[in-house]
Amino acid sequence: MRDFFKIIVITLISGFTFSQEQEKPIPAFDILKKYQNVRDFTISTTHDEIYFTIQNPSEERAVIAVIKKKKKRWSEPEMTSFSGNFRNIEPFLTQDGLRLYFASNRPIDDTTTKAKDYDIWYVERKDLKSKWSKPINVGAPVNSSNNEFYPCVTLNGNLYFTSDVIKTLGKDDILVCKWDGKQYTEPENLGMNINSTGYEFNAFVSPSEDFIIYTCYGRPDGLGSGDLYISYKNNKGNWDTAKNLGETINSKQMDYCPFYDTTTQTLYFTSKRMIAIDKTFTNLKEFETEISSYENGFSRIYKYQIKL
Repeated sequence: MRDFFKIIVITLISGFTFSQEQEKPIPAFDILKKYQNVRDFTISTTHDEIYFTIQNPSEERAVIAVIKKKKKRWSEPEMTSFSGNFRNIEPFLTQDGLRLYFASNRPIDDTTTKAKDYDIWYVERKDLKSKWSKPINVGAPVNSSNNEFYPCVTLNGNLYFTSDVIKTLGKDDILVCKWDGKQYTEPENLGMNINSTGYEFNAFVSPSEDFIIYTCYGRPDGLGSGDLYISYKNNKGNWDTAKNLGETINSKQMDYCPFYDTTTQTLYFTSKRMIAIDKTFTNLKEFETEISSYENGFSRIYKYQIKL
């Protein structure tokens, strides 16, 4: 019966609802399966553009690629015009689709070709059919002489990101620079309900800022590495204590880079999960098939239906 009928399981856990037609997260898009090492995901509100990062095996080089839907079919991936040099990662497309933020170690200007620390950058376009501009550095107070990663911009213009030094409680933390209508305010740490003396990074904040999903590394209630956690903003405007999304979504390996599509209620995320090989192989083809499976320890993008 399991092979012919959908299995609908609804479980209420601390404010979020699992509504699943699969027993575990599944590959996000078939077109991405050919890449051994991908990470990061953002999709347009019109659901016809997807941006993601392709890496080399050592993760030292990375480009941001795009696929577009035309006549109900996805195009082959292409490298974006602002990639190809330095390490460009973690794209985030704004709700109107006119700006795309990302993190990069590219130099500030053309006077040098030497890579620097990671900053938040963006490209913009006049309309959805226009080409992207040249990359623009967000500047201070968002960027600093240290690393800034994983931008996420809400409807009111607030910019959330990861920092490894500025106003952190320990290691990597989630910060926000609020938009006052003219400029960004100084970075604010989201506090101990979100951050800790350990590592917190890669935050997706909902457009209306009512919840945040991000990765916490090595916490006592974790499953073994980096897990996805969620926190909701309470009626006083404060973030509640973050909760682990559980073993339905998380694995023993690194789970990170979340993106939530509020329209389809789909959580996309990157994972290095792998299936333990505890079988005996009778020939090389069997072994090759096993090690080239989707869950083979490389960065892959998954999706999961969940109501938040």
